Amino acid sequence: MTASYSQQLQEKVERITTQFAPFNPPTLQVFQSPEQHFRMRAEFRLWHTENDLFYAMFERAEDAKQKNVVRVDDFPIADQSINQLMPILLAELKALPILSNRIFEADFLATLSGEMLVTLIYHRKLDADWEIAAKALAEKLNIQIMGRSRGQKVIIGNDYVVEQLNVHGRTFKYKQIESSFTQPNAVVCQHMLDWACDAATDAEKDLLELYCGNGNFTLPLSLKFNRVLATELAKSSVYAAQWNIEQNQIENIEVARLSAEEFTQAYQGERSFRRLQEANIDIQSYDFSTVFVDPPRAGIDDQTLQLLQGFERIIYISCNPDTLADNLKTLCQTHHITQFALFDQFPFTHHVESGVVLQKM
Repeated sequence: MTASYSQQLQEKVERITTQFAPFNPPTLQVFQSPEQHFRMRAEFRLWHTENDLFYAMFERAEDAKQKNVVRVDDFPIADQSINQLMPILLAELKALPILSNRIFEADFLATLSGEMLVTLIYHRKLDADWEIAAKALAEKLNIQIMGRSRGQKVIIGNDYVVEQLNVHGRTFKYKQIESSFTQPNAVVCQHMLDWACDAATDAEKDLLELYCGNGNFTLPLSLKFNRVLATELAKSSVYAAQWNIEQNQIENIEVARLSAEEFTQAYQGERSFRRLQEANIDIQSYDFSTVFVDPPRAGIDDQTLQLLQGFERIIYISCNPDTLADNLKTLCQTHHITQFALFDQFPFTHHVESGVVLQKM
């Protein structure tokens, strides 16, 4: 590790340790990131000049209302496969006006398993000639390509990649759909999955998971419990989770298309949902001992927090330490923290991913 990475990570450790000291957590476990080539996603503007085309990003000028264009020839924080593809793709675009005409953005989605999806975004309608050229390019570069313009989406191959993550010696396959949320740092994501599974050691009965997304945590955690009920509201994520469950041949997971607030209402008998009836899911048949939550940055709503207070064990992954600390003011009225972790998902930024395990007092 270079001194700069060590220093920025230590600053995060000190900040989080100080922020959570009032909750008396155990010693912080720290999971560091690779210093380079850790990001599996990258998005660039494609900047046109009179005689050139190049990748670009923007930095804010001294005048906050203005942004400066910064040419990007390589991107060290992105996965090595993205860096290798960037100049090759750019050369192909320059050589083919049908592909470069009025293009303004290129987005890369890579995987540890070697798959790549590139989304090319345009200020014009994509026609049959574009599709023929894009198909030839996809075959030449062995990648998936998606073309987008206003009101139009043209898929060359697939609109997803399949990632493979290793957790506790088992490989799990994940469909990652273009424009849907996925963990950007796959190496640290594997650390998070290992940690969550270790936290579920000696688990009994059934698991409730709220905010399951595409089943990132659901799949490996399912091996620790009798049954799993996972909830997610976004249709695309529910679809991906169901595909992932089937591809990984896991038979003890059900996915309910509910928000956390809706699950609370259904579980407490306040509302009935046709979505549960159509999926033939009986919430009351579960015997939950543990709940796993990975909420959005806004954290967990008050009603759901009150529901969580009834569980023996809570495993909480957070992308926002401020909302986690606020939620702990409620959860630590009934639980105490038995594990505390920092995952450096976003090196060289202020952002911190953290995790706590809470046991009922």
